[in-house]
Parts: sequence; structure tokens; C-alpha cells
Amino acid sequence: MTNIKRPLAISAPEPRTLDLIFSDKARAELHAKYEIVEADPDNIAGLGDDILGHARYIIGQPPLSAETLARMPALRSILNVESNLLNNMPYEVLFERGIHVVTTGQVFAEPVAEIGLGFALALARGIVDADVAFRQGNEFWGGEGNASARLIAGSEIGIVGFGDLGRALRRVLSGFRAHIRVFDPWLPRSILEENGVEPASLEDVLTKSDFIFVVAAVTSENKGFLGTEAFASMRRGAAFILLSRADVVDFDALMAAVASGHIVAASDVYPEEPLPSNHPVRSLKGFLRSAHRAGALDSAFKKMGDMVLEDMDLMDRGLPPMRCKRAERETVSRMRSKPVAMN
Repeated sequence: MTNIKRPLAISAPEPRTLDLIFSDKARAELHAKYEIVEADPDNIAGLGDDILGHARYIIGQPPLSAETLARMPALRSILNVESNLLNNMPYEVLFERGIHVVTTGQVFAEPVAEIGLGFALALARGIVDADVAFRQGNEFWGGEGNASARLIAGSEIGIVGFGDLGRALRRVLSGFRAHIRVFDPWLPRSILEENGVEPASLEDVLTKSDFIFVVAAVTSENKGFLGTEAFASMRRGAAFILLSRADVVDFDALMAAVASGHIVAASDVYPEEPLPSNHPVRSLKGFLRSAHRAGALDSAFKKMGDMVLEDMDLMDRGLPPMRCKRAERETVSRMRSKPVAMN
């Protein structure tokens, strides 16, 4: 490429697409302000030096080597629109060069928090089972249909993880006058207390809660950390709601705890996605299922594009990105999330 007059951005947003994350208006603005080069995420190194040497931004999270980055002297930021931070690039090189690595994952916090509340209400009041029974003509009327029903209002609630999603959950739960305990070893007590929740140990969250929301990211330290002992320690009849990533739990142990009748559960995520048609969780009584759809709203995806444009504009003016969330040097290499599959 020659005579490049606009800042150059490499577009490699898989599994997203530019059409998905930018509204028509925002995409028009993107193309008006920037030279956009569409690229295969797995072959960024195959681009010519005329492209790599001028690239100011990468929209996406393609695998990158130190050698490829050395050919990109103008790079200012990698704008991750997948939401998970994958360990597929030399972050130490990026940090040393002052290249911002940012993610738009916080756009999913509010939609996921709302569906989490929906799961809790459905489990607490037996809404789904009551609807199925009604359709089949086997319904119970009045109090007879509320044998195991309970209120969220005034209950004991535990949250595991208190990032963007945990804080969004606290906001949607605020009207229920619940006592909320939070376990998050990456945060100081003061931040939790300032958000109106009680800092707690994992043991206290598990043993003292009527509803437990798991919204922790998967890291090298917590993969599968909620297993048989954790589920056995929960109150009988407690509701376990998994909203972040399936790898934080021993999924077989979770199913066993539900099958035994000790707890009920809901999940939007699974160890394998799409889930095999014969997977036992599909027919497990006491388990509420959702197909990784909690955050996948068009409004959330379009907000990603707006955030990307705002931060690119700031960086064009020599300012730091403010709308997207920056990866932290101390924690980014610990992330172990899997890419989100898009059908």
C-alpha cells in the first residue's frame, strides 16, 4: 500500500464481524476515518511491511509473535472485541512498548446480570416447571404449587468474582434487600465494602448463601476449583447459578449435586459448546439451561463498536483509551478462557 493518508487499522475481529459490532452509522465513521485492512487472524505475519509498518490499531485478538510485532513500529493498541483475553501474544513485549491491550467485554455485564436474576427468580419460584406442568395439564393451584418456593428478598446471596459482571449483579439485586457476600481474592476489602457487599471467604459464600452466582473468570489458578466438596458444603436447596465460564467448576460434580437433590442450578455455559445432543445435563431435573446466550444481545455488540471508535479517537489525539478495559500486566497471562464460538 502506498500514499496512506488515514490511520491504518487491521481488522481481524473473529469470531465477531465488523457488521456485528458496528452499526451502519458507526461502520461508516470507521471507514471514513481509517484505512481498514481486512486480514486472516491466523496470518497477520503474512501481511506486507507496507501494511504492518503503518498499522496503528488491530481490531481483534489474532495470534501475534514478537517477530511480527517488531515489524509494527506504529502500533498503538490491540482492541479485543471477543471479550476473553487469550494467551496468544507476547504481552510482555506489548507492555514494554506501551501498546494498549484493551477489551470490550464489559458490554456483556448488564445483559448477563439480568439473565442471572431471571435464573434466580425462576429457580426460587419454580417458574419453568410450573409452566411445563400447566402446558401438560398437571398444574398445582395456589399454595399447593409453592411447596418449595421462596423469596430472593431478604435472602443470603453469595457472589464468586466481582469484576464488571459481579458489580452489575450487585446493582440488579439491590432492590431485594438481600445480604450479599463476595469472594474475590484479586480485590481488596475496601473496594468490596465501597460497593455495599461483605468481603467473605469462599467457604462462607458457599455455606451461608441461599443463592450463589459464579461470575469469576477462568485463570491458571482456579480451573475446576468448585468441585464435589464445594457443592456438598452448600445449604440444601441452595441455587447455584453459573454465568462466567464452565471451566471454573467440575461440571460432573455439579450435575451430581443437582441429581442428588442437594442443590438446584442454572447455567449459561458448558464444558463443550455446542453441547452434544446426548449430554446428561439436557434432561437433568433441577437444572435450568441456557445456550450461552446471556450476553449475546445486538445492543451489546453494537456498543462494542461505539467503544472501539471512542478509544481510537482518544488515542489518535495522544490520550489513553478510556472506554474499553485495559489488560493488566500482572494478571493477563493468568487468563485461561476459551474463545467464544459464533455460529
